[in-house]
Amino acid sequence: MSGLVLKLAPKERVLINGAVIENGDRRSRLAIMTPNANILRLRDAIHPEEVNTPVRRVCYIAQLVLSGDIDPEEARMQLLRGIEQLSQVLKDHDSRAQLNAATLAVIENQHYQALKALRTLLPREERLLAAGAS
Repeated sequence: MSGLVLKLAPKERVLINGAVIENGDRRSRLAIMTPNANILRLRDAIHPEEVNTPVRRVCYIAQLVLSGDIDPEEARMQLLRGIEQLSQVLKDHDSRAQLNAATLAVIENQHYQALKALRTLLPREERLLAAGAS
């Protein structure tokens, strides 16, 4: 297995297993060889005050697992319930595929993959909320 390869911009920060790591002055690549390492690009992080929609809430729970702020077992049911609630509303084929991928990732304790799948739903949710506000 080749591991996860992170391509970092100058001064970009990433959280790996609870440690914040900042890149130097040049672009670089890091190969993460440890399976199941918890990794979060800080530029992609959702801040607590931004947790104001259903998809963002579920993403935030997955993010808390990656940051080490919540135990994966404690988060499992919250994540699965949140994904189930989203599946009651997001019924199109693409959303279903992402929700299924997120569910499988949670079951397999692959929280980075779950977050990645869930984040693809953010633009769709934003469009639906904007259309509902009109």
